[in-house]
Amino acid sequence: MSPLNERSERNLLLLIAAVQFVNILDFMMVMPLGPDFAVDLGIPTARLGLIGGSYTASAAVAGILGARFLDRFDRRSALAVSMAGLVVATALGGFAWDFPSLLAARVLAGAFGGPATSVSMAVVADVVPPARRGQAMGLVAGAFAIASVLGVPAGLELARLGSWRTPFWAVATLGVLVVGGALWKLPSLRGHLEEEKSTTTSWELLRRPEVLLALAISGLLTAGNFVVIPNISTFLQYNASYPRESLGGLYMVGGLTSLAVLRLAGRGVDRLGTAPLFTLGSVLVAGVLALGFVPELPLVPVVSIFVVFMGSQSVRNVSLQALLSKVPEQNERARFQSMNSALQHVGSAGGAMFGASLLTETEGHHLVGMPRLALLSLSASLILPVMVYALVRRVDRPR
Repeated sequence: MSPLNERSERNLLLLIAAVQFVNILDFMMVMPLGPDFAVDLGIPTARLGLIGGSYTASAAVAGILGARFLDRFDRRSALAVSMAGLVVATALGGFAWDFPSLLAARVLAGAFGGPATSVSMAVVADVVPPARRGQAMGLVAGAFAIASVLGVPAGLELARLGSWRTPFWAVATLGVLVVGGALWKLPSLRGHLEEEKSTTTSWELLRRPEVLLALAISGLLTAGNFVVIPNISTFLQYNASYPRESLGGLYMVGGLTSLAVLRLAGRGVDRLGTAPLFTLGSVLVAGVLALGFVPELPLVPVVSIFVVFMGSQSVRNVSLQALLSKVPEQNERARFQSMNSALQHVGSAGGAMFGASLLTETEGHHLVGMPRLALLSLSASLILPVMVYALVRRVDRPR
């Protein structure tokens, strides 16, 4: 594929951001809705981490399988099929009648959502030169912030006005529109197929030190996050007494902060490098955990905790994605991103399930054990910058 002009490149990135918005919203909305569907379906709140973990475990398996074949297809076709499957699975989640049926729907969603993320990241790396990749990743990562600003609050409001099922069906409907847009507007992306075919196998790719280090960083980052993240909504409502009716506004404020931070972080990555920005984000995450979740009750206002947590996570995510995009060659990108997705989801599932195993619930839904989870996540945040600097020395050199 010939290089895109600036306008075409931006339009393509906006389309990928829309794909990511649906994908991320499908995942993000489930845990804030947890206290709602837990009551309706009779699910103990201490087991809500298993709902998030089922998605990530399935996405991890899909990532392992996708590493074997995703680079063999046109990126547009692979992305359309993945998103169509995600749409069907999301709609089925709205029809769940008990814990096992909801769990099955989330497993199916993960099986398609994981490859959709892998292909999306491969598309960005295919069309954007390394010198501008930080800003590109920031734009695409803006889908996370927009999902927080608009998607999650809207989902919570739809659940309040209708039922917890309504957001599932709304996201599925939006997904249909995005799939249509991808098929209509996304150009055929076959550059990785037109290159001389790589003889590198998945096992040979895994033997490269930089690949192993990159995957280890992704796995540890997500495991450290998801020890805590699936339980934040419940913790804030039942431990910190944050009102349910204000939860949507909290996600909106956090998302607006992320949007502002992402734009600055993308430029900062391109000008200052990935490691300094990632380190800054990690230090901020550690501070939030120490003040907001290690004590039995937060030492600072809940809004401050949530805003800084989301903003600092955005800094880390943009920095890391820009760095990881430089690890594989073009005809290995979907394969590498599938491996990366698998490790991320293994980390997410492992963190969520391990976190759930360490929590207990009182009669009033109060969670017991959050300080231990926060300390685990804090420890990972302090280790990760050292690993990122080591990876930078291998792959983030001037070209």
